[in-house]
Amino acid sequence: MITFLIVVALLIYSLLLSTSYLRISKYLFYPIFVLQNSTLNKITSIVLADDHSLVRDGIRALLEGENDLIVIGEVANGQEAIAMVNDKKPDLLIIDIRMPIMNGIDAVDQLKKANTATKCIILSMHDSEEYILKSVQAGANGYLLKDTGKTEFIKAIRTVEQGGKYFSGDISNVLVNNILNPGKTSVEKTEVIKKSDTPFDLTSKELQVLELVLSGLTNKQISEKLAKSKRTIETHRFNLMRKMEVKNLIDLSKKAQQYNLI
Repeated sequence: MITFLIVVALLIYSLLLSTSYLRISKYLFYPIFVLQNSTLNKITSIVLADDHSLVRDGIRALLEGENDLIVIGEVANGQEAIAMVNDKKPDLLIIDIRMPIMNGIDAVDQLKKANTATKCIILSMHDSEEYILKSVQAGANGYLLKDTGKTEFIKAIRTVEQGGKYFSGDISNVLVNNILNPGKTSVEKTEVIKKSDTPFDLTSKELQVLELVLSGLTNKQISEKLAKSKRTIETHRFNLMRKMEVKNLIDLSKKAQQYNLI
């Protein structure tokens, strides 16, 4: 009988150490996992800040397969992000830029000025020089575009959590160019975080893509001309159609002419 009980106990112990159990238990027993960091791999706690719930759901689903990463909170604007970071003190904040009430760059800036230990990664669809440099100046530990693949996304999180910086390829090019040509940046002259003066709140990059789209270039041709990925151009094009509330190229052209955007 005693032998049987020992066997059962060993089986239960093996189950508790299995990957599937760890994946579930990191959510159910997060405080216990934190206390046991000396014996288990460190669990990195994460807060997500994005005003689109579908984006937050997608990121959470992507991270669920990683045993050492756990999402402990979600918010929809920068103000809420600051409050949750101060309350829950996560290891990492993954935050969008354009959100209501307070944008992500201002939130990161306030957290860094308060000497908050939480590290911050900007996750945005915007690859404009203004946004990137403003984010770096605010103290962001990393900047990724929303078309980043899972492998690079996870790599960025672990790099930043270990004390490093991570900027995806296109973003690194902007930073290098700014270092080599410091006099050519327009960041000091442009308040890009405030509401744009252009109709439909279009960014400078979206206006540039709009002009190229209406000139007849394909997404592939535009990506080659601007030295951006095809997915980045597709994102800009999607945002143009959404912001300008049009469904096809003909309506896009008419509205652009109506508002003197071309």
